[in-house]
Amino acid sequence: MKPNPYFPGAGAAPAYIAGRDEDIEKAKEELETISYGYPARSVIYYGLRGVGKTVLLNKVESIAKALIIPEEYMEIPEHGKNNFQSELALSVYKLMKQLSVKEQLESYVKRALGILKSFSIKYSQGDFATEIAVDPIQGLANTGNISNDMTELFLALGEVAKQNKKGVAFFIDEIQYLDQVDLEGLIRALHRSNQKGYPIIIYAAGLPKIAKFVGVAKSYAERLFSFVEIDSLDAIAAEKALVYPAKEMGVAYTPKAINHILSTTEGYPYFIQEYGKWIWKHRHNSDIITDEIAVAAYNDFEKSLDSGFFRVRYDKATTKELDFMLAMVECGEIPCTIKNVAEILGVTQQRISAVRAQLIHKGFIYAANYGKLDFTVPQFGQYLRRQQGNIN
Repeated sequence: MKPNPYFPGAGAAPAYIAGRDEDIEKAKEELETISYGYPARSVIYYGLRGVGKTVLLNKVESIAKALIIPEEYMEIPEHGKNNFQSELALSVYKLMKQLSVKEQLESYVKRALGILKSFSIKYSQGDFATEIAVDPIQGLANTGNISNDMTELFLALGEVAKQNKKGVAFFIDEIQYLDQVDLEGLIRALHRSNQKGYPIIIYAAGLPKIAKFVGVAKSYAERLFSFVEIDSLDAIAAEKALVYPAKEMGVAYTPKAINHILSTTEGYPYFIQEYGKWIWKHRHNSDIITDEIAVAAYNDFEKSLDSGFFRVRYDKATTKELDFMLAMVECGEIPCTIKNVAEILGVTQQRISAVRAQLIHKGFIYAANYGKLDFTVPQFGQYLRRQQGNIN
């Protein structure tokens, strides 16, 4: 029995990463620069749910590991107060331990550890500060001004990295959930590090709104980061994502089946993996996947999306938020404006502006071009229509 070569999941790496060659190659160049102790521009990958942002982030992280670049990964939680300062302090501590520090750099290292210790005592909830066998340096990274203190922390790390001629990399997933104060502090710290020529790079991934949020946080952010949109795959890449994993198992698709699947999934990587998984189950050991097999697997594919990928988001919405999103669906064309939504609901725009803000904050929708609203989850509108039909 041939194993199923499709792996739908949150950030799960597919058997074949299609359509991201240019992004991966660019990251290799940036990380090679960092590996020699030179600075490089940081990157934010943004896009809808299910387009493979986390997969790409993990791939770039693996490149950093291969280049023996000290690196740390963080994921910002959607719910609950995340102590980002504490997690950052721990990450810097681990990076300091990863750096192959030369004896002649002892004075730089001692100062950096002193600054880290003062920061960690101020902000960290962990007890790792007791492991730092130097006295804290007071008045630099423990002032209580998070932008100042993060900056001092980055400068201390950057100085050691530069003197050691070895860069460091941070990987931050779901960055849109970062508290505004922490985001501003992080941007300022990275900006100052760049000005000093320190080899610190950040790779982050988030929903479409993050590009605007970062710009609002600091006006110079567009010069600090490369904002790379990660979208659905074009027809060629989508076909590769579908066909190549099966080909490795000696299984082929008919052209009609390929067209059907690509039309249904609209090139979204997660949907391709999910549909492929169910098609594999329905092929019954056949080495040729036909359109009939794809059609037979469709109901399981849709049910799986509805009970998992869509449902976990649907259940987080309040009644008012669901009403707002259903009105978006009724607009007839997505993206739509808040004016359209208000007219459908029979209320003023001001009355639903707070709901709009909540939905953007929760990551259900985002402001697309010209102030229009769109869903962050592909085909979520179709799902809402199905749910409305089930309720009715």
